[in-house]
Amino acid sequence: MSTKLLTTLALLSLFAAAGCTGDRLGGDLKFPWQEEKKKEEPRPVFSMGGRWMLTSPNRGQCVMTFSGPPKATEGTIAPGGGCPGSFFTSRRWTLENGNVIVRDHNGEQLAQLSPSGMGTANFFEGKATTGESIMLARQ
Repeated sequence: MSTKLLTTLALLSLFAAAGCTGDRLGGDLKFPWQEEKKKEEPRPVFSMGGRWMLTSPNRGQCVMTFSGPPKATEGTIAPGGGCPGSFFTSRRWTLENGNVIVRDHNGEQLAQLSPSGMGTANFFEGKATTGESIMLARQ
């Protein structure tokens, strides 16, 4: 083979390789070193055990005692008297994806609250399933 033919074949190979995007395979071809690793967000861990004040604007407030050791993801609730709405039936709490879920004595969800403020676990706010705004603050 002549040098000119080898050079032409080499150039054609380079152009063909540069133009190969893997479209015939249904998308871009990715090599292991090109794939971005998904960064998993660490789930916040709160210590919910203790006394909390549940407040519903214009509806009232009450003290609730949450049980559970540090870093527990579920526990029980002992509501004090005078809780607004149906919160007097609160019996269980769980942490799901960083949110506090409050459930009644039948296991029905009463509210979902998210941490509020500077990333502290001392204040949560959210909505009751009835749509009313609620806040939960550590006592």
